[in-house]
Amino acid sequence: MSFQLVPDSGVPAYLQLVQQVRQAIRMGVLQVGDKLPTVKEVVTEVAVNPNTVLKAYRELEHEGLVEGRQGVGTFVSRRPSGPPPSTQARLARSLERWVETARREGLDDESIEALLRAILRAATPARSA
Repeated sequence: MSFQLVPDSGVPAYLQLVQQVRQAIRMGVLQVGDKLPTVKEVVTEVAVNPNTVLKAYRELEHEGLVEGRQGVGTFVSRRPSGPPPSTQARLARSLERWVETARREGLDDESIEALLRAILRAATPARSA
Protein backbone atom coordinates (compact mmCIF):
# COMPACT_ATOMS: atom_id res chain seq x y z
CA MET A 1 0.00 0.00 0.00
CA SER A 2 1.24 3.47 -0.80
CA PHE A 3 0.00 6.79 0.57
CA GLN A 4 -0.58 10.15 -1.06
CA LEU A 5 -1.13 13.35 0.90
CA VAL A 6 -2.86 16.43 -0.46
CA PRO A 7 -1.39 19.36 1.51
CA ASP A 8 -4.03 21.93 0.49
CA SER A 9 -7.05 19.67 1.03
CA GLY A 10 -7.90 21.13 4.43
CA VAL A 11 -7.82 17.60 5.89
CA PRO A 12 -5.05 16.97 8.44
CA ALA A 13 -2.33 14.62 7.20
CA TYR A 14 -3.03 12.00 9.88
CA LEU A 15 -6.71 11.86 8.87
CA GLN A 16 -5.77 11.47 5.22
CA LEU A 17 -3.67 8.44 6.23
CA VAL A 18 -6.54 7.04 8.32
CA GLN A 19 -9.00 7.49 5.43
CA GLN A 20 -6.65 5.80 2.96
CA VAL A 21 -6.12 2.77 5.21
CA ARG A 22 -9.87 2.49 5.85
CA GLN A 23 -10.57 2.65 2.11
CA ALA A 24 -7.85 0.09 1.33
CA ILE A 25 -9.44 -2.30 3.83
CA ARG A 26 -12.96 -1.64 2.46
CA MET A 27 -11.84 -2.24 -1.12
CA GLY A 28 -9.93 -5.41 -0.26
CA VAL A 29 -6.49 -3.95 -1.03
CA LEU A 30 -5.65 -4.73 2.59
CA GLN A 31 -6.99 -7.92 4.14
CA VAL A 32 -7.30 -8.97 7.78
CA GLY A 33 -3.83 -10.08 8.84
CA ASP A 34 -1.96 -7.83 6.38
CA LYS A 35 0.86 -5.71 7.76
CA LEU A 36 0.73 -1.94 7.29
CA PRO A 37 3.85 -0.10 6.13
CA THR A 38 6.17 0.81 8.99
CA VAL A 39 6.18 4.36 10.33
CA LYS A 40 9.64 4.81 8.78
CA GLU A 41 8.39 3.63 5.37
CA VAL A 42 5.44 6.05 5.43
CA VAL A 43 7.65 8.94 6.58
CA THR A 44 10.03 8.25 3.69
CA GLU A 45 7.21 7.92 1.16
CA VAL A 46 5.19 11.04 1.97
CA ALA A 47 7.70 13.22 3.86
CA VAL A 48 5.61 13.60 6.99
CA ASN A 49 6.53 13.74 10.67
CA PRO A 50 6.68 10.28 12.34
CA ASN A 51 4.24 11.51 15.00
CA THR A 52 1.66 12.08 12.27
CA VAL A 53 1.89 8.44 11.19
CA LEU A 54 1.80 7.25 14.80
CA LYS A 55 -1.32 9.37 15.41
CA ALA A 56 -3.01 7.85 12.33
CA TYR A 57 -2.14 4.30 13.39
CA ARG A 58 -3.37 5.00 16.96
CA GLU A 59 -6.67 6.29 15.54
CA LEU A 60 -7.06 3.13 13.45
CA GLU A 61 -6.25 1.04 16.53
CA HIS A 62 -8.84 2.96 18.55
CA GLU A 63 -11.40 2.13 15.84
CA GLY A 64 -10.43 -1.54 16.13
CA LEU A 65 -9.33 -1.81 12.49
CA VAL A 66 -5.66 -2.49 13.22
CA GLU A 67 -3.55 -3.74 16.06
CA GLY A 68 0.04 -2.94 16.87
CA ARG A 69 2.32 -5.80 17.87
CA GLN A 70 5.38 -4.68 19.80
CA GLY A 71 8.51 -5.13 17.72
CA VAL A 72 6.61 -6.74 14.83
CA GLY A 73 4.42 -4.05 13.24
CA THR A 74 0.83 -2.95 12.76
CA PHE A 75 -1.65 -5.40 11.27
CA VAL A 76 -5.21 -5.21 9.94
CA SER A 77 -7.47 -6.82 12.55
CA ARG A 78 -10.93 -6.34 10.99
CA ARG A 79 -12.88 -4.73 8.17
CA PRO A 80 -15.07 -1.66 8.72
CA SER A 81 -18.79 -2.34 8.59
CA GLY A 82 -20.39 -2.18 5.18
CA PRO A 83 -20.61 -4.20 2.00
CA PRO A 84 -17.84 -6.64 1.05
CA PRO A 85 -14.89 -5.55 -1.12
CA SER A 86 -16.39 -7.14 -4.24
CA THR A 87 -19.50 -4.95 -3.96
CA GLN A 88 -17.38 -1.86 -3.29
CA ALA A 89 -15.20 -2.63 -6.33
CA ARG A 90 -18.25 -3.14 -8.57
CA LEU A 91 -19.76 0.16 -7.43
CA ALA A 92 -16.40 1.92 -7.89
CA ARG A 93 -16.19 0.69 -11.50
CA SER A 94 -19.72 1.95 -12.13
CA LEU A 95 -18.88 5.32 -10.61
CA GLU A 96 -15.69 5.52 -12.70
CA ARG A 97 -17.74 5.07 -15.86
CA TRP A 98 -20.17 7.76 -14.71
CA VAL A 99 -17.31 10.20 -14.00
CA GLU A 100 -15.83 9.55 -17.45
CA THR A 101 -19.24 10.30 -19.00
CA ALA A 102 -19.62 13.47 -16.91
CA ARG A 103 -16.19 14.69 -18.03
CA ARG A 104 -17.03 13.97 -21.68
CA GLU A 105 -20.18 16.07 -21.18
CA GLY A 106 -18.00 18.98 -19.99
CA LEU A 107 -18.17 18.77 -16.20
CA ASP A 108 -14.97 19.57 -14.32
CA ASP A 109 -14.03 17.96 -10.99
CA GLU A 110 -15.55 20.77 -8.94
CA SER A 111 -18.86 20.46 -10.81
CA ILE A 112 -18.84 16.67 -10.42
CA GLU A 113 -18.23 16.99 -6.66
CA ALA A 114 -21.00 19.60 -6.33
CA LEU A 115 -23.42 17.37 -8.23
CA LEU A 116 -22.53 14.35 -6.12
CA ARG A 117 -22.96 16.32 -2.88
CA ALA A 118 -26.35 17.61 -4.04
CA ILE A 119 -27.50 14.11 -4.93
CA LEU A 120 -26.27 12.70 -1.62
CA ARG A 121 -28.16 15.43 0.28
CA ALA A 122 -31.32 14.80 -1.75
CA ALA A 123 -31.07 11.04 -1.32
CA THR A 124 -30.61 11.19 2.46
CA PRO A 125 -33.69 9.67 4.08
CA ALA A 126 -35.79 12.22 5.96
CA ARG A 127 -35.32 11.99 9.68
CA SER A 128 -38.40 11.16 11.66
CA ALA A 129 -39.49 13.76 14.16
